[in-house]
Amino acid sequence: MLFDTLQHSPSLLISLVFVIGILVGSFLNLVIYRLPIMMQSEWRYECETFLQLAVTHQSTHFNLALPASHCPHCKTSIKAYDNIPLLSFCLLAGKCRHCQSPISIRYPLIELFTGLCSAVIAWRFGFSMTLLFALLLTWSLIAQSFIDIDHQLLADSISLPMTWLGLLLSVFSLFTNSHDSIIGAIAGYLSLWTVYQLFKFATGKQGMGYGDFKLLAMLGAWLGWQYLPLIIFLSSVVGAVIGVGMVLSKHHKLNQTIPFGPYLAAAGWLALIWGAELNQIYLNLIAI
Repeated sequence: MLFDTLQHSPSLLISLVFVIGILVGSFLNLVIYRLPIMMQSEWRYECETFLQLAVTHQSTHFNLALPASHCPHCKTSIKAYDNIPLLSFCLLAGKCRHCQSPISIRYPLIELFTGLCSAVIAWRFGFSMTLLFALLLTWSLIAQSFIDIDHQLLADSISLPMTWLGLLLSVFSLFTNSHDSIIGAIAGYLSLWTVYQLFKFATGKQGMGYGDFKLLAMLGAWLGWQYLPLIIFLSSVVGAVIGVGMVLSKHHKLNQTIPFGPYLAAAGWLALIWGAELNQIYLNLIAI
């Protein structure tokens, strides 16, 4: 049977999950592009309805399924054979078949990145139920990261269901137990909320968004409260280094907002993979 083969052949499992990850990465490209537009459209509709204004736009024909994928330049629908992850981009030399406009290399890079991250998850957890849910967490973190990079938004429609799923999984002690998961969700939210309130009180400015609180609460629900200090430390250090580097390279203005979600997501993913080892290193550092 296939399951028996995958269980006893790690290389085959990793290869299969890598291919699945590439396919999921293609879907994540769709989510990353369309979900923020759907969110903004919904907010506009709610505001106009609440203020009793004429509703200017509330399309039911724009979602994750509609309209069909098309070239943003010539608007020609993309055929299935031109929409094969990674392969179609290479065969078309990175250009639209019809108008020859360039296709952003970001699409295949996200597909490849998702495949590689998925393969690492398969290597780490092997053939198990944990693998399935670890992949789901990984894919959600990738989607949230790129949405935050593009729009400085973190989607509640991803964070909140994933938080509840993390709490549910803790009942079965899949990643952590319920006690640590519940405390992790609460502490994850309150820790960044407290920092936000103190920063706002001291400077009168908003240092981060509420989406960051919910993302850390999600990670706390999945991994437990013990990993929250490590996640905050890693994300802060990496964020500070990259932020300073961007300012020094003049790719970023000093007063320009930097999305924090990708750093939280990356730190959370590292904690998922090597949490125990990294936590021990972190505890040894603060004990010095």
